[in-house]
Amino acid sequence: MARVIVLDDVFDAVNLVKRVLEAAGHEVFGFTDEEDALGFIRENQVDLAILDIKLKHRSGVEILAEIKNIAPATRAIMLTAYPTVETTQESLQLGASEYCTKPIDNEVLEETVVRVLNSG
Repeated sequence: MARVIVLDDVFDAVNLVKRVLEAAGHEVFGFTDEEDALGFIRENQVDLAILDIKLKHRSGVEILAEIKNIAPATRAIMLTAYPTVETTQESLQLGASEYCTKPIDNEVLEETVVRVLNSG
């Protein structure tokens, strides 16, 4: 299975995604701090990053751009409770595989992760 990071400024949101994906057999590392997540990616191989758009200090789109500079092969799924055309377009242009709105159904989350990991 895949090594996944989850970055969201809400601890409970991180834990929910972490629990769902661990139950599906993935190795999941959760973060609420942008720099901690980036540090982990610098030190470890990660297959998938699941990023909230609205974070504490920076946007998820900024973090996505940095992840793609550090580890271009890392796939990404963006999550947001506040979707906009601009963030959708920017995320996809930077290499996000999917852009999903919260709340996301557990089954939809699992299916999206499988689809993204099996693409390319």
